[in-house]
Amino acid sequence: MEQIDRLFEDSESYDIEFKSARNGFPESFWETYSAFANTQGGTIILGVREKKDHFIPDGLSTEQIAKYKKDFWNQVNNRQCISTNLLKNDDVQEVEYKGTNLLLFNVPRADRKQMPVYRTTNPFGNTYKRNHEGDYKCTESEIRRMIADSDDAHPQDARILEGFSMDDIDGESLKQYRQLFATSHPNHPWLLLDDRQLLEKLGGYRTDRQTGQKGFTLAGLLMFGKVAGIQDPACAPAYFPDYRECQSEDPAVRWTDRVYPDGTWEANLFQFYHKVYTKLAAFLPKPFKLEKGIRREDSPTHTALREALVNTLVHCDYTEDANIVVSYTKDRFTFSNPGTLLISQAQYYRGGESVCRNKSLQKMFMQIGRAEKAGSGVDKIIAGWNEARLAHPYVSETSRPDKVVLELPLVSLLSQETLDELKRLFGEALDTLNNNELLTLATCCAEGEISNERLRLMLDLHRSDITRLLQLLCKGGYLISHGSGRGTRYKINQHFFANVTGNVASNVASNVASNVASNVANLPSGKRTRLSPNELQNMILRVCTDYLSLEEIAEQVGKGLRYLKNSIIPEMVARGLLEREYPNVPKHPSQRYRAKR
Repeated sequence: MEQIDRLFEDSESYDIEFKSARNGFPESFWETYSAFANTQGGTIILGVREKKDHFIPDGLSTEQIAKYKKDFWNQVNNRQCISTNLLKNDDVQEVEYKGTNLLLFNVPRADRKQMPVYRTTNPFGNTYKRNHEGDYKCTESEIRRMIADSDDAHPQDARILEGFSMDDIDGESLKQYRQLFATSHPNHPWLLLDDRQLLEKLGGYRTDRQTGQKGFTLAGLLMFGKVAGIQDPACAPAYFPDYRECQSEDPAVRWTDRVYPDGTWEANLFQFYHKVYTKLAAFLPKPFKLEKGIRREDSPTHTALREALVNTLVHCDYTEDANIVVSYTKDRFTFSNPGTLLISQAQYYRGGESVCRNKSLQKMFMQIGRAEKAGSGVDKIIAGWNEARLAHPYVSETSRPDKVVLELPLVSLLSQETLDELKRLFGEALDTLNNNELLTLATCCAEGEISNERLRLMLDLHRSDITRLLQLLCKGGYLISHGSGRGTRYKINQHFFANVTGNVASNVASNVASNVASNVANLPSGKRTRLSPNELQNMILRVCTDYLSLEEIAEQVGKGLRYLKNSIIPEMVARGLLEREYPNVPKHPSQRYRAKR
């Protein structure tokens, strides 16, 4: 029962799906099965219906349970229904919950060689993935990229390009590469080869043994090519590596430095790496360390930064219509590359696994000491950041277009600066918080917002325990939630003392709700219930001087969320009294409103 309670509490998570099955095994089950398998896995629970944004167990009979289990095993092993069976007996659980029977299916993420997992016998039009809004049908290009990623024997960057010659290779880049190669391997026999032979050894030029076709590969052009050749439609037309640096406090300044293919240099991966790493490393303090009488200025943090940059380049999907973006701001480094993770996020953080989309590019960086193959790259990133006592690195995936985003925060979570800011915001109430609560607030303060998914990477807690922790911090007035359901984010309550009577922390959790409700707009609680629609709208306009979520508006004016969501707010938007933060996406999960200016 405790396990199911946790799943119900964690209904906002993108890896939980409830389905009613009173009238038969739900046909939509297989769409969610496909979506979970092609994303990060998840749990499907049969016997639960949704009513007014709440999930209510409606239960299954013993006969239904037996029938659905039989139906499931028959269909999951039928290629006419689903392409791959990923489940074992232990992954299907029959449980009793508060007098009702439920059926749980724990669907793991598929191995990349099993992807795509799809309905029927045709992947096109029948493959699904998962995001915070639910299941969505994959496009043909998304499916083709999954099929390409599943073929480990034919890496993407080994593709032979027709019609390219040494004229498309930047000679200066190849010369500089030779110099670095010689420094790393002074007596290596490849140094005696001519340029084309060296490229062949590195995987930049190859012969297809089956067809006899010869030519430069995608890896060869990406690493050493001229930009015109790289961006040719036959190579990687979407190629556009972009470094952005912003150190200005002025929000109107988009960046203070930028490196991109502007026509003044050959922006291949070799040149981009060296230009950008030099800039990134300049933001880290240089340690002084002697090894055998030689000064070493490389720290574990520098190593982590180098690994992050190389990973961005060698794991990129160069067939995706999106850009490589590396950015620096005062609080973080961010590395974003087109494509998806080839392993689960859990495997990513565990490290020790080497799965690469572009093996020749990886080999090229390895030969000059800039990359790892044994799966230790992620380990070095995490270790370098931990040694510097910086906030934990955070990897995420986005869709449409597919992107992998790695963030390396430059904030010490429990620095004196962060603690001073939390003390200013919450006063003596901070002293009653436990370590997990303090770490949650410190992360939120440092990073601007927090989510259940983010905390799962930092705290040794079950996701439902993290949900409960966030709910308690919201109830205590420390955090304010934004969005709803799977897209919920939490931000620091900057008006803690305005909403809480007194500074006695032990009374915060029990008093904050009643204090806020009875002090809205300085109105007596009795009068609050007799507001006319016009009075209520005027009150909303007074509190919405800046963008607020529906939850924040409901809290400020003391009215029910559903009433505001279904009646008052839509009318005010239609009348031009309120404006949406995302006007073109009315149901955006982070939608907020403010008075029309």
